Amino acid sequence: MKISVLTVCWNSAATIRHTIDSFLVQNHFDKELVIIDGNSSDDTLRIVQSYPQDQIRLVSEPDRGMYDALNKGLRLYTGDAVGVLNSDDCFHDRTALGRISAGLEQADIVHGDLDFVEDHLSKRVVRRWRAAPRPAKGFRTGWMPAHPTFYVKRKVADAVGAFDLGHKVASDYDWMLRAVELHGFRIAATNHVLVDMMVGGASTRSFASHIGHNLEALRARRRWLRSGPIDYALVAKPMRKLGQFFGIDDGSTAKQSRTE
Repeated sequence: MKISVLTVCWNSAATIRHTIDSFLVQNHFDKELVIIDGNSSDDTLRIVQSYPQDQIRLVSEPDRGMYDALNKGLRLYTGDAVGVLNSDDCFHDRTALGRISAGLEQADIVHGDLDFVEDHLSKRVVRRWRAAPRPAKGFRTGWMPAHPTFYVKRKVADAVGAFDLGHKVASDYDWMLRAVELHGFRIAATNHVLVDMMVGGASTRSFASHIGHNLEALRARRRWLRSGPIDYALVAKPMRKLGQFFGIDDGSTAKQSRTE
């Protein structure tokens, strides 16, 4: 199974070496990295072009933001499956893509554990996201996979379509919701850390960004799941994430919700 990894970047010279290195050392050899650059003005392109290009595809041109760039990647990738690795994130170890491939042999969608780290040198973990099987009511319970660990077969990506540019910070949530809830695809969780994610992303850098993400996520649920103006997940989703800071992973929370 050929796995395509989409990496969106813009002026990412400080971190993109870590991202590319973590891809190249993967022990799953049938892979490609599609880098969609937003016309960087720093050393990002020089760094990317310094690597052997047999497993890297590079596009550099202006775009309308991260989700527009990801839509370009969805049109360009050539693999049997696809996922996203941010330009300031890394695969946790060299087995990540192999574990993803193994999961996709049994399911249409796979996701896994994620560590939020302070940086990629110290690897100091500040938050842990632990994957849990989809509960009976899925996204309605506040459950969601970690998008950087979320990989789908081509038939899933084709059915879901493009990222919605109407969302500023939660189009990845909207995309995963559509993939999981609308088409009946088989989904599996792998209980291994797949990605080290640096803190400070667009949806996590401040309290205001958390609020913005949750409101956009509610809008997605109202559109696709016919949720009310306020639903259970509006409270449950941030509460699940709060538990990650205190060593309570998504798995234990989800197990409680399935038995209630």
